[in-house]
Amino acid sequence: MIPFTTLTGIAAPLLRDNVDTDTIIPSREMKSTGKTGLAAGLFAPWRYADPASRAPDPDFVLNQPEYAAAPFLLAGANFGCGSSREHAVWALAEWGIRCVIAESFAPIFRTNCVRNGVLPVELPRAAIAALAGRTITADLARQVVEGHPFAIDAEAKAMLLEGLDAIDLTFKHRDAIAAWQAADRAQRPWVYLETRA
Repeated sequence: MIPFTTLTGIAAPLLRDNVDTDTIIPSREMKSTGKTGLAAGLFAPWRYADPASRAPDPDFVLNQPEYAAAPFLLAGANFGCGSSREHAVWALAEWGIRCVIAESFAPIFRTNCVRNGVLPVELPRAAIAALAGRTITADLARQVVEGHPFAIDAEAKAMLLEGLDAIDLTFKHRDAIAAWQAADRAQRPWVYLETRA
């Protein structure tokens, strides 16, 4: 993953509450189990005026030219609720969204963001509204967006700053794991006996 340090860009306002993962990426848009090929289905129920022809709805925020390459998405409360599908974050990331700023997030969605290099920032509704349509900067090391501080737990912050996924994070403890296994092997050798076919 690409480390997240600072990010500057336009903030696309999707100021709605309870945007669920089936709206972010409907199940019919998930045609593979991989992380790619999902951007076309991002917000499909809202992006396309006609789902059959895929004619874009010009009123939807991400279809507007000024927000087509926005790295920030602004949202309301409970963003990413619904199912736990990780595809929702994959679709956002493939589109180019590196930071979602919302009043609150569904917990699993927030975790999926961190594990896929997308910074989830919780700010008050009034602060989010003030950022809408502006070019803004998020500084993860300082935990601030345009003068607005935000909270993030230490492990999530480290994962994003260093560009680590869950496996990479585990490998940071490789020496401690090997030491524990060696001590356990010495203490309980029978657990490690190999069976012969």
